[in-house]
Amino acid sequence: MGLGKDRLALLGEEAMSDKNSKSAGLSRRHVIKAGGAAVAVAGLSPLIGAPAIAQSRPFKIGYVSPQTGPLAPFGEADNFMLGIARKHFSPGVKTADGKTVKVEIIVKDSQSKENRAAEVAADLISKDKVDLLLVASTPETTNPVSDQAETNEVPCISTMAPWQPWFFLRGGKPDGGFRYTYHYFWGLEDVIGAYLAMWGKVNTDKVVGALFPNDGDGNAWGDPKLGFPPVLDKAGYKLIDPGRFPDMNDNFSNYIGTFKKENVEIVTGVVIPPDIATFLQQANQQGYKPKVISVGKALLFPVVIDSLGAAANNLSSEMWWGPTWPYKSSLTGQTCKQLCDAYTAATKKQWTQHIGFAYSLFEMANDVVKRSHGPGDTAATLDAVVSTNLETVVGPIQWGGKGPVKNVAKTPMVGGQWRAQKSGPWKNEIIVVVNDTAPQIPVAGEMEAYS
Repeated sequence: MGLGKDRLALLGEEAMSDKNSKSAGLSRRHVIKAGGAAVAVAGLSPLIGAPAIAQSRPFKIGYVSPQTGPLAPFGEADNFMLGIARKHFSPGVKTADGKTVKVEIIVKDSQSKENRAAEVAADLISKDKVDLLLVASTPETTNPVSDQAETNEVPCISTMAPWQPWFFLRGGKPDGGFRYTYHYFWGLEDVIGAYLAMWGKVNTDKVVGALFPNDGDGNAWGDPKLGFPPVLDKAGYKLIDPGRFPDMNDNFSNYIGTFKKENVEIVTGVVIPPDIATFLQQANQQGYKPKVISVGKALLFPVVIDSLGAAANNLSSEMWWGPTWPYKSSLTGQTCKQLCDAYTAATKKQWTQHIGFAYSLFEMANDVVKRSHGPGDTAATLDAVVSTNLETVVGPIQWGGKGPVKNVAKTPMVGGQWRAQKSGPWKNEIIVVVNDTAPQIPVAGEMEAYS
């Protein structure tokens, strides 16, 4: 289900180039010049990049994620993960030149807003003078932060957003890519493949209703050339797309009415948690009962699923990490199951998919710091990012020709379905029901019709 290079190029040509967020921060070159001038005024050497001065401060890592707002479930595991990372970094890290450097992590909340994400990224660059930026969770956060990093020449690693909206909506070209920003996650080709595999297990009329919002994910998933439409058509499915809607939509009656009229038996889309709750409530009120509901983003988290009550059983979604993933931590050697168990022991909460990816960002950071020359040497840090080849809890990460485009490394994902639990500590559990897109992930049950 891969997207061909010709189709990638088309999206690159048609992608919106959202450059507004870049203006929020000063150029790294300007910051360095300003710093040099200040030192000169003080009567000191302006060579602020000299190793002795660079080593006098810690290696600073900036981390941006949505910890509040409608995307807050993506940041639910941040405190747990940051505790592990800070404990690991506390003795310092030995760099490539044999020196041990302290590592400081500076955390910022995007508040689930693009402008806020750009603003805090600019602050991390110009005020905190971070050496490396990390960012997680949906294009609304990853893209503006990555744009700030690219503009201001700061190495940046991002994840938890499909690679197409991260790359193309930022103006990326397959034959060029970016210099300072690198990304790892799965792509639309993988989620489409997993959804088709799940839908093929249920007897339906192959009519699919789309819930594609007017945001980075929704516009990418609904793209007429490179999103769901052409692939579903080729696979023999009919897509009913009533059009885009704003996040935090309070009325899905038009969508439900259209789906009923067109005999839609499969509902798909990529929505924020409040919108799936509104849609399911209104669908129930209006007597609409599809056979399959496979929705991205909103259906990833136990806290969202539990809030839906009986409507949660047999909802399905992409599944990109869990306790049965066959990988280990490069920091501690823990298996994925051990990491999930540690999260539950520390928080008394059910494991969630984003634990692995938030954790893996700091596996990546640790590896980069070890291969860098310490704080202040942007070129060496960038080289360390570009040459990454690391086994993490989410799988192997390597750039340099191994991904669909220069700046992207792909990670595995499968199809999962939620099951209401009659016993045990949790109300619902997500299990792997198809693994066509990643056979190394074991299947735990059969795909069932939505009920």
